[in-house]
Amino acid sequence: MTAIALTIAGSDSSGGAGIQADLKTFAACGVYGASVITALTAQNTQGVTGIHDVPADFIAKQIDAVFSDLAVAAVKIGMLSQVDAIEAVAYGLDRHYARNIVLDPVMVAASGDRLLAAEAVATLRRLLIPRALVITPNLPEAAALLDTNPARDEIEMEAQARALMALGSSAVLIKGGHGEGPESVDLLVHAGGVARMAAARIDTRNTHGTGCTLSSALAAGLARANDLVSAARAAKDYVTAAIAAADRLNIGHGHGPLHHFHQTWRES
Repeated sequence: MTAIALTIAGSDSSGGAGIQADLKTFAACGVYGASVITALTAQNTQGVTGIHDVPADFIAKQIDAVFSDLAVAAVKIGMLSQVDAIEAVAYGLDRHYARNIVLDPVMVAASGDRLLAAEAVATLRRLLIPRALVITPNLPEAAALLDTNPARDEIEMEAQARALMALGSSAVLIKGGHGEGPESVDLLVHAGGVARMAAARIDTRNTHGTGCTLSSALAAGLARANDLVSAARAAKDYVTAAIAAADRLNIGHGHGPLHHFHQTWRES
């Protein structure tokens, strides 16, 4: 049976993050991708100039349309900027008994532009974190969800991940890309323990869409029936290679995208 993953997220008009990055990642990872668009952004590699939110009732219609026809094996949730959008997604997932939910709590774009309304953070904690198999915050996002300072080392990263699990998520993949040092270390904290995933830090400005790509690669692995730890390790490897190949692309004048198809494109 064809593995199918669904992304519920915002659209990035420049193609590097959001829905576009998710669908590219699904395809690169051998999974058929479906999508529910929650917002339209006017965005490029230099920043976000506008956000147009999709009405909550239409988000619900998209969810119902996909689940009523497609056998969705995993769901990745990205940008949800408003309270009513979060509610529509949470209740829609319940209606269709969605499984293998990966929540990427997108709050701020790589350019620094805020993507989540302040009043929506509490709703995200209350409605979506408890429904997630795994959430994938970076260091600033984990700190914002816990109303504390970003973790400074792996001990603090694990402690914050466990605090987020206490909010209801089965597991937390806390990402260390915003940290310092020669390695970028992610920790997957789950009921069975802690899986440490490290990669050499890559010197490039082309990191647009990194968080979207990691969470969708993780969802792709789950859709292919991999266990959580194996799916997370494969996602980390894929993202690391996509970042390493990013400078082979020449896209825009700011933070360019990863090279999602680094394994298949022939360079001209």
